[in-house]
Amino acid sequence: MDLLKNIFKGDKVIWIIFLLLCLISIVEVFSAASTLTYKTGDHLGPITQHSVILMVGVVIVVLMHNIPYRWFQVFPTFLYPISAVLLALITTMGFLTNDRVNGAARWTSFMGIQFQPSELAKMAVIILVAFLLSKKQDGEDGENPKTFKYILIFSGIICFLIGIENFSTAAMLFCVVYAMMFIGRIAWKKLIGLAGFLFIIGAIGVTVIVSVPENTNIPFLHRASTWKSRITGFMNDEYIPPAKYDIDKNGQIAHARIAIATSNVVGKGPGNSVQRDFLSQAFSDFIFAIIIEELGLLGGAFVVILYIWLLIRAGKIAQKCERAFPAFLVMGIALMLVSQALINMAVAVGLGPVTGQPLPLVSKGGTATFINCAFIGMILSVSRYTAALEEKKKLEEEGLAVDTIEQTAAEPTAEILNNDTVFEEETSLN
Repeated sequence: MDLLKNIFKGDKVIWIIFLLLCLISIVEVFSAASTLTYKTGDHLGPITQHSVILMVGVVIVVLMHNIPYRWFQVFPTFLYPISAVLLALITTMGFLTNDRVNGAARWTSFMGIQFQPSELAKMAVIILVAFLLSKKQDGEDGENPKTFKYILIFSGIICFLIGIENFSTAAMLFCVVYAMMFIGRIAWKKLIGLAGFLFIIGAIGVTVIVSVPENTNIPFLHRASTWKSRITGFMNDEYIPPAKYDIDKNGQIAHARIAIATSNVVGKGPGNSVQRDFLSQAFSDFIFAIIIEELGLLGGAFVVILYIWLLIRAGKIAQKCERAFPAFLVMGIALMLVSQALINMAVAVGLGPVTGQPLPLVSKGGTATFINCAFIGMILSVSRYTAALEEKKKLEEEGLAVDTIEQTAAEPTAEILNNDTVFEEETSLN
């Protein structure tokens, strides 16, 4: 028991949410990966691979949550340039060689291992924005005038590079950055002006996309036809009789809706999905539809509650922080994970256009799973810091000396709280 306590340190609720999502992932990926089983002829291969990835992910969580949160400020110094170079490289290679998967160049390989640089870029941007917001809050309006400019430049570069091949990820990342700026007390005038500017750019972009001919070779608009079909398909509310509905034209949407419509309150039971054999990317982009089909409305609602619970818990951890950086970091990570989950679930139930966003910590994946596990580890690292703060306050209220506090605290407070020599002292939230 003591060994487990030493390994699984940090906020227990975050651990519970994480492990529950991993358990749901193993069960549902095993069921939803039937198409992979058929293609490979290996019944246990896909789930074995996924289980290994999740186990490595747990190791990543354990490693990350044992790192003092201050060290995360160093990550963007190497993650940002590496991810920017890789994103530019795969985009350039995609244009030169036309080597794309499902019409997009998003993957690269290192020593035979494929990964998506956009996942590294998301981590770099969130940490960097949290750092800038925490270090620059010294103006009269709660922020340094240069903060807004720095955030737009650094996040804009990455979002542009991601958006060329994966617009939904770029848009989601920038929305998270915008929310972090709102939380970080960026001036209202700047945020409203930015929103108006983005609205105009968005309107112009939609007009251009709708006007671009099919299969265009215009640079940066090679995915325009895909974006156009998704927008027009989602906006089209024309009633089509079931007998005339072309299920092959919109196969993903059709089979996802069939999966949800044929479920009930408790579902068909784990492993009893029918639409998994027909639904493309059932183990990834549309796994939420399979969850509802097998676990019913109750199971789907439970998954939604887990993500909302994660956001609420992250908010409580952020409120306990006495320093700005860990608070902004936790909220940025939580907003990223939960917003991606909500987008995935909205697409599965027909409330949004198809985006290709996997369900964090549940969908089958590699790079994304590792990065999401690292995000969970970061939240747990900050929770250790807040737990040490609470322990310190509690012991101080009991009249113990500071040196006694450092010796008796349940968490290694000397390591967590007294690392001021490593980095400059951050601006207090109070």
